[in-house]
Amino acid sequence: SAQSEPVPSQPPLVPPRWLKFAPWAFVLLWSAGYVPVRVGLESSEPLFFLAVRYLGVLALLIPAYLILRPPLPATRREWINLAIVGALIQGIYFALTNIAVKVGVSAAGLGIILALQPILVALCVPKIAGEKVGGTVWIGLLLGLAGAIVVVLAKAGSGDATRAGIAAAALALLFITAGTLWEKRFGSSQHPIVASIVQCGVACVIALAIAWPLESFHIDWNWPFAISLAYLVVGNSIVAMTLLLAMVRYGQATRARALLFLVPPCSAAFAWLVLGEPFPPLVWAGMAAACLGVWLVGPPLKRDR
Repeated sequence: SAQSEPVPSQPPLVPPRWLKFAPWAFVLLWSAGYVPVRVGLESSEPLFFLAVRYLGVLALLIPAYLILRPPLPATRREWINLAIVGALIQGIYFALTNIAVKVGVSAAGLGIILALQPILVALCVPKIAGEKVGGTVWIGLLLGLAGAIVVVLAKAGSGDATRAGIAAAALALLFITAGTLWEKRFGSSQHPIVASIVQCGVACVIALAIAWPLESFHIDWNWPFAISLAYLVVGNSIVAMTLLLAMVRYGQATRARALLFLVPPCSAAFAWLVLGEPFPPLVWAGMAAACLGVWLVGPPLKRDR
């Protein structure tokens, strides 16, 4: 019988030039996002707050799409993959983080629990996406995890966590990990406006569907709430999520997610500055260990040859 011809490998994706600034912009935007969530939830219920956030995203991006007319996904599979990532991350993950903060996890505590995600990604990504995780990367991941543990121990005495909050944060960890792995395995390059409209549209439907029987849909409108909502719409849902998924798509999922080790100390600093949450001196040691761990893991856009 005739031998089948080998399938030619696809050329590697070439990242856009702006992506070299993505890692540190993402860390700052993502870390700062926990404070607006905490402030916003003082005036709204968690799921309706999330739905209003996504309605804000759609209100900004749908007119932008009508003006710019960027290309749409070419196949039904690309539409489905966008919707799945939107459901897992923008929908369920953010719903669970809002619930976690509402029922009893501090801004810093939530970031600490979610900093476990790089370890989960590193464990799963070799089988799911065929991505190699070397010895030095594992040392960096474990050191970054140690830094996160130092921070959580330093914050443990502040009494800012409940069992329900920790459980919601742990479930959020699983869903954002699943969304990252799905994006790495099945994601394709899409225009940021189109991707955000699809993903936030799906997430908005999920948030409204869950909130309908459970919440009153009431908001106490005030300036702190409005400013927090504006930041989450632009800085978190549009810019930070675009940077995150681009880093995962163009680089290595493990290296991109290792940046989350920097989120606990940075979120602790923002929470200290804005909310007045405790910032024990031991947090500095955790921050140093997390930075060293991220450095050992390597640049998030680097690909192993």
